[in-house]
Amino acid sequence: MDEERLIDIETKIAFQEKTIKDLNDVICEQQQEIEKLGSICETLVKQLSELSEFGLGIDAPANEKPPHY
Repeated sequence: MDEERLIDIETKIAFQEKTIKDLNDVICEQQQEIEKLGSICETLVKQLSELSEFGLGIDAPANEKPPHY
């Protein structure tokens, strides 16, 4: 009976170790994806800022309502 119990415990531990490794792998992949998306967001914000400055120009009124309002 003691040997069966020991085998059962070892089996559970082996399963838990594999589960932990699998979860760690997923977390690492997600972190890489988060960093990649953060970089993309930063690039888009810079591009949007540059386009806003270029599109408005120096003579453009700031947040002025159109005349039909």
